[in-house]
Amino acid sequence: QVQLVESGGGWVQAGGSLRLSCAASGRTFSSYAMAWFRQGPGKEREFVAAISWSGSSTYYEDSVKGRFTISRDNAKSTVYLQMNSLKPQDTAVYYCAATNRNINYGNGKGPYDYWGQGTQVTVSS
Repeated sequence: QVQLVESGGGWVQAGGSLRLSCAASGRTFSSYAMAWFRQGPGKEREFVAAISWSGSSTYYEDSVKGRFTISRDNAKSTVYLQMNSLKPQDTAVYYCAATNRNINYGNGKGPYDYWGQGTQVTVSS
């Protein structure tokens, strides 16, 4: 099993930045793809970004492209989400996800098999 733990959430003013981290433990394979999803109040979970374990392929939801950057440090088994130019619409619980499936044909959207507990991001106007 793979355990994922997110951190780095918090409160920030619009236009500010946050960096989320997701540390993976357990049976982790170098071929695992990682992703970030989010769920705002009263909304469905939505895809945010994904990255192959090698880091050679990345995918982004259109609403965050150019503002968010997903990256990973394989030595630390950690994936990051750098969030810049944050907007109130970005307010949500952010979840880390992992899969050893091929994500290329689904533009990184999954499906994903392992999920973290989530970390709250609140952006004020």
